[in-house]
Amino acid sequence: MRLGGKSGLVIGLMGVLALSPFCFAARKPHTVFFGAVKTVSYSKEGDPSGALAGEDSLKIRALLVDGQVKEWTTGGAHDVTDRTFVVRRAIRLNDSLPTDKPAAQKEHWVWQRGPWLMVDRETGRITALKLPDYAPGVSQVMWFRDYAAYCGLTASGKSLYAVVAQLTVRKPVLSKKLNEYTPDSAASPEAVCGDPEWQRDPLRVTFHPAGKDAATYQIVPGSAVLVEDSGDDDAPAASAQTN
Repeated sequence: MRLGGKSGLVIGLMGVLALSPFCFAARKPHTVFFGAVKTVSYSKEGDPSGALAGEDSLKIRALLVDGQVKEWTTGGAHDVTDRTFVVRRAIRLNDSLPTDKPAAQKEHWVWQRGPWLMVDRETGRITALKLPDYAPGVSQVMWFRDYAAYCGLTASGKSLYAVVAQLTVRKPVLSKKLNEYTPDSAASPEAVCGDPEWQRDPLRVTFHPAGKDAATYQIVPGSAVLVEDSGDDDAPAASAQTN
């Protein structure tokens, strides 16, 4: 006997309701946390980030997602929202030469500072940030809200700029020339430009280029909103370009 009309509709709805526990099953929550801090030998030679004054070692800690080490990090983390934070990556670099013997090659691994990462606690997604005009040797990033303030270098490497980048915004919020730049392999990052200083109300940032007066700029808050996915995404880390 063929069912039709209201009877068929009722049976169809019953089938949908019966499957609903499978269709709307709760997504598996992710756990994101840092491991214990440990000190490793730091390679000053060849590190584009440059060593800080008196620095001969680097403090690192593992970034774990669901109990697995995904990255190594250094320095403090900055909470952008209640579920998203940024932290700097620590890189273990192979420093062996092709002519080194196998036994010596195992010993030529060095730790150095790397780029900044954005981490979503809910999805476990780790995104490498590419900040505009960011130069590891001079750019000491100071975060406030979703803004990153630092001294940057132009592509030519001859001019030092005051830069404020905002997450999810392609162009820098601020990009003003501070000084001419002459590379000096002996200069530490803080010798080129001191840490920028933030002010909340009104929203201002002050830069301290070496050999010049401090420069203060007022930032007009934009309408950018950090997009935080609600889905369960197990895709590998990808790079996000902000310039």
